[in-house]
Amino acid sequence: MKSEPDVFSLADLRKAPAMTAHWDGVRNYQARNYIRDRMRHGDLAYFYHSSCRPPGIAGIIEIVSAPYADHTAFDSKNPHFDPAGTADNPRWYMVDVRFRQAFDTLITLDTLRQHPPLLPLPLLQRGNRLSVMPVLPEQWKLIETLAR
Repeated sequence: MKSEPDVFSLADLRKAPAMTAHWDGVRNYQARNYIRDRMRHGDLAYFYHSSCRPPGIAGIIEIVSAPYADHTAFDSKNPHFDPAGTADNPRWYMVDVRFRQAFDTLITLDTLRQHPPLLPLPLLQRGNRLSVMPVLPEQWKLIETLAR
């Protein structure tokens, strides 16, 4: 899961009440489908800082809710407002996430690219701007070793 650190960072999540916040504002159908159809309470995710220098994985978060309708889509004053969705038929979904761990050192995008088993990651594909994307178990294990 990735976010721009000047918008919402891993440090912001750590400072949140109970180190928990909702992951809102996803407005891409493929990312929405990952949230709605594949994320489950108890799943772990890497928290990736994007649009910064250098971009990279900052730590680990935990999914602490089932997917539910993104209420920011129903608020006309919210920048994530979408008039096409309704509470009865939501277009966008979110989950609650909790801080688990900050890495001592950021695992940079360049570092990830240096490991051939990670090259299939959607994150490393040209033009991919998804804020939510899958990581295979063997890729997760390799990234964990890089964090040590």
